[in-house]
Amino acid sequence: MDSSNRMGDIEITDPQAMRALAHPVRLAILDHLRRNGPATATQLAPDVGATPSVTSWHLRHLASFGLVRDSEPGPDRRQRRWEAVARGFRFEEPRDPADGEGRSAARELSRQMFLRYADVPGRWAAEVEPGLDPAWRGPAGLAYTRVMVSAEELAAIQDEMERVLAPYVTRDPADRPAASRGVRLMRYVLPEGDGEQTLPGGDGEQAPADGGGEQVPSAGNGAQASADGGGAVASPGGTGVRASAEGGGAETGGERGEERAGRPS
Repeated sequence: MDSSNRMGDIEITDPQAMRALAHPVRLAILDHLRRNGPATATQLAPDVGATPSVTSWHLRHLASFGLVRDSEPGPDRRQRRWEAVARGFRFEEPRDPADGEGRSAARELSRQMFLRYADVPGRWAAEVEPGLDPAWRGPAGLAYTRVMVSAEELAAIQDEMERVLAPYVTRDPADRPAASRGVRLMRYVLPEGDGEQTLPGGDGEQAPADGGGEQVPSAGNGAQASADGGGAVASPGGTGVRASAEGGGAETGGERGEERAGRPS
């Protein structure tokens, strides 16, 4: 498998497909299908915030770009069931400055992904973390690190992180430990703008040249929050993005969405 796509995601290059996916309901549909498996429009509707007829229309639109497809019929063969084509997706913002359509479509999809997942950490901290056993709270939490690197070094860091995650994302469900559960790993990779060389907070404090970091433990040693070998990463004007589930990056197996300087991975 291509080392740049270790997760086996579907790669989106068509600007029209990016725009088709850059919609809250359609992103919600893909998240649900990756996390919970095949479903009908009626089953999806309550979760995605649309009526069954509107949900059905969005499903057909996604299918026209090869992002979802018909699944095996369920008990009621009159109900059309849908499934995600892949465990995740990724896209890259074109580097050609003349490709205005592609760059605009990629940025809009990236923006929608940021908006969709922006409140996930807060909801997790308020609704999920208090009920977790200490064994799970220990390695959970937030890790915030600022580093001084070149673009090439940042790409290498991203590649190494994906190399580590890939075996957990792609392994067969039968090989997962009995006590395993979904974990969201959310990676925000945010290069600073020109001249923005102070730490966030606006206090003018200069960041150390060798980087700095902060960990916010969740009743434990501190770490990151994620779901089943998946996560969401977006880097504005980025290189790419991926979203996935069930071992690939959704909440069930692994939900993920990534974008890099062309990618969140």
